[in-house]
Amino acid sequence: MRVLLGITGGIAAYKATGLVRALRELGHDVTVLPTENALRFIGKPTLEALSGKSIDIDLFSDVASVKHVELGQQAELILIAPATAAFLGRMAAGIADDLLMNAILASNAEVVVAPAMHTEMWLNKATAANVSLLKSRGVRVMEPASGRLTGADSGPGRLPEVEDIINFLFQEKPFRGKTFVVTAGGTREPIDEVRFIGNSSSGRMGVEIARAASAMGATVTLIGANLQTPVPGGVEVREVGSVDELEQAMDIPADVIVMAAAVSDFKIDNPYPGKLRRSQGLKLDLVPTKDLIANYMSQHPETFGVAYALVDESQDLEEVARQKLWDKGVNLVVGNTTRALGSQDTSVLLVSRDSTETLAGSKDEIAKVLVNRIASEIVKGH
Repeated sequence: MRVLLGITGGIAAYKATGLVRALRELGHDVTVLPTENALRFIGKPTLEALSGKSIDIDLFSDVASVKHVELGQQAELILIAPATAAFLGRMAAGIADDLLMNAILASNAEVVVAPAMHTEMWLNKATAANVSLLKSRGVRVMEPASGRLTGADSGPGRLPEVEDIINFLFQEKPFRGKTFVVTAGGTREPIDEVRFIGNSSSGRMGVEIARAASAMGATVTLIGANLQTPVPGGVEVREVGSVDELEQAMDIPADVIVMAAAVSDFKIDNPYPGKLRRSQGLKLDLVPTKDLIANYMSQHPETFGVAYALVDESQDLEEVARQKLWDKGVNLVVGNTTRALGSQDTSVLLVSRDSTETLAGSKDEIAKVLVNRIASEIVKGH
């Protein structure tokens, strides 16, 4: 395969040497195209030696050959690694101000970007909007890794290791063209204007599921109820607070829905229109909330549904999960206990109509297994 490897101007540019070597060892024809700023971090001779090709980044040299068109048309795959925040902004806006951007715009090849930047830059709303826009245009965006960054800081924004980028580059995309709705977090039901009934769900499990589904090619809408964890880039995020707001936000069709949010079973019948004073006393009249996933599945029977079952230590997890499988009309139920709330690692019971499986590990590991299981169940169902 003819691969055009773009390198932009970040400290992680040195890792591109490993990418050139790995791609060539896999038998691919690699053309390296660094930006001017990238060459401040890594030398042209190094890249020429590894790729076996000379490098000329001047847009106006050898104009007669129309280099940007030739580079764009010859490429069968374009990889940008690392991709800086500035590059993502220029690409989202279509600003062709150097040879690399001109070649990208002149190409019909698949484009994959591996961002690398400081944590605050990656989580900035401007970057998130640019990533979301690029994904909507079919650009594949790899989530950056978490770890040590330039200086003493650590967090999401680190360029993934070469092996991980290669795996992402050539992995199958079973959910390409499919839509996912993922709910996450915990709802809050108002008592008055400042108090509420809530729960301790951070939303991390749902966020990791949204991240895993996006990495497998899905177009993801993440409906977050009072999330306490950063959301992944490149997914649409709808923020909600209460059960009623969550129900309204869920009113969209999808190929797959994963109901990972911790939804309140009760709400206040008549929330106080103001701030209650201690001297007034308090008596709460609670009324049951709707079963949102059961209602959704009855209205969207073609959707592949995944529900969660949360029990305490006194209940039989498998029995509860299997009952919910039928009561809610879903295809899979993920059962866990109250110990999972807010934890980094967890253990869950995955129950389908014909199997039961125990999964244990970090929430991002379980999310990846769950999303792969959804893919296999959908294939099996067809």
